[in-house]
Amino acid sequence: MHDDEASLTYGSYLRLDRLLDCQRPRTEAHDELLFVIIHQVYELWFKQILHEAALLQRLLEEGGSARALHTARRIAKILKTVVGQLDILETMTPRQFAAFRDALGTSSGFESYQFRELEAVLGRRRFPASDLRDDPRLRAAVRRRSMFDSLLRYLDGHGYPVPRPALDRDPSRPWEPDPGVQRALLEVYADESGPAAEVCEALVDVDEGIQEWRYRHVKMVERTIGAKIGTGGSAGADYLRSTLFRPAFPDLWEVRSQIEETVTEDDRDR
Repeated sequence: MHDDEASLTYGSYLRLDRLLDCQRPRTEAHDELLFVIIHQVYELWFKQILHEAALLQRLLEEGGSARALHTARRIAKILKTVVGQLDILETMTPRQFAAFRDALGTSSGFESYQFRELEAVLGRRRFPASDLRDDPRLRAAVRRRSMFDSLLRYLDGHGYPVPRPALDRDPSRPWEPDPGVQRALLEVYADESGPAAEVCEALVDVDEGIQEWRYRHVKMVERTIGAKIGTGGSAGADYLRSTLFRPAFPDLWEVRSQIEETVTEDDRDR
């Protein structure tokens, strides 16, 4: 055992001296500490989601079903935890937030570079030019294959008829729903207990988790500041509402409306 291992403690392993020194409220308002901690914890969870997402894409492209499924489900569970934190934030009243809101200056949650990167991993490709210019990780993310691109490679490797153009497309371009991909997904869902269908459903859970977070974020902002302009000059709840109902994986949602049409007479007789 090395000397540094022998002297390792709970606090030193977690670097608690540094971690607990990171909360620096700018006012004496009681609730500002809660606001700071909640948002710092968000960023820690975003870091973990990005870590898991990188593994998930690698597992999908290697064709591994069990570990990919496990990792996708972990991401979905983390997103549930992220959404649950809003329950805590919503214990803060509008007046309590107003007590320190001016001290936030031009800072805004829209500046979260990790969440932007997560959006890119999930397939978003249109970002303000300033974001792309100032964030090398985001620039790299929009050039790489998205999670859905990795799913298509997984399905192709398992023998499903994914159209070649969908596999060979430029990953820096926004994804457009593809009828050929949806036909392949119909074959996946024909065996709904199979590993491929389970993996697809786990990605739907991830997509739904992101959409749920957006919705709850909208309602939290409305409860806290109503229709006011958001911090940093953002459009507040109006902007957030504009992001709702934009699934990351539209084909996985669209195919649901087609599944019943493929049910055979034999299936109906069962």
